[in-house]
Amino acid sequence: MNEWTYTMHQTLRDKFADPSRGVYFIGTTPPRESTSDEQMQEIAEKLLGRLAALEYDGLIVYDIQDESARIDTPRPFPFKRTRDPREYSRLISALSDRETITYKSVAQRDRADFDKWLEETWNDFNLKNVVLVGSPSSDGDIRLPLPEAYKAIGANAHPFHLGGVTIAERHATKGNEHERILGKQENGVEFFVSQAVYNPQATTDLLASYARTCRERGIEPKRIVLTFSPCGSAKTLEFMEWLGISVPPATRWRILDAENPLLESIRICQNSLDQIIEACLPLGLPLGLNIESLTNRKEEIDAAIQLYRLLKATLDLKLAEQQLG
Repeated sequence: MNEWTYTMHQTLRDKFADPSRGVYFIGTTPPRESTSDEQMQEIAEKLLGRLAALEYDGLIVYDIQDESARIDTPRPFPFKRTRDPREYSRLISALSDRETITYKSVAQRDRADFDKWLEETWNDFNLKNVVLVGSPSSDGDIRLPLPEAYKAIGANAHPFHLGGVTIAERHATKGNEHERILGKQENGVEFFVSQAVYNPQATTDLLASYARTCRERGIEPKRIVLTFSPCGSAKTLEFMEWLGISVPPATRWRILDAENPLLESIRICQNSLDQIIEACLPLGLPLGLNIESLTNRKEEIDAAIQLYRLLKATLDLKLAEQQLG
């Protein structure tokens, strides 16, 4: 049994707890709401076929929301409702023999509904790893604020492996995202997944603030899973910016003016990861990677797999070098 086969059979909780190793994920979205069970199976099998040659720990399945209340600009791609993320997570986990991480947007339902969701998620879907997401905007009808959802999952009898979201762009404007991370940590959050990185300085500033504050307070830092996504067109770039991903002007033009924008975006992502690793690995922060395609364009999906190979090799090499001292 080789090392990867052995680690495949560790739980995600065990993998996350080992700071000497990286953790590696592919991000994906559930199929559209109108998709039949048979079609969903075909979609999942096609996705896993693309990943067959990769070594990865699992998939992250997002809970897609409209988010139009967050921003005045029209959504570049129309919002389409999806199947329940738990259905897709359960299917992918069964087909791949790997655990999944399932996102849950909590604002739309009240506490009683969320308690029911937790019981179903554990008992009916057999899912243990969840990331709770709050409302994208402070406006509108928030039926369950994120802090209340944390209280609910903390009071639940089942030992969920709980994750949270961190957004470096908030740190760049407000300077307190590391305090948000620590507050979530106090509420039982055991790992964090970042928004897609295209501004490595903002991410480095956030992680350095977090690591420094943990050291000052005698707290063990939690795992930060960094998300990267290729970008092959002006439309994808527009969507990234609509989602709130910070793309510096020089980076924007570097992609749009390139002969091959997708390849250029991959180079940018690798350079960003190199900068973050150089600054943050010495701080004792356990890192991981999540690679996603923000569109269903075949070229960008293929590029995401290429990006995954490159970034995983980069982080693995740096971790190995660190262990050698």
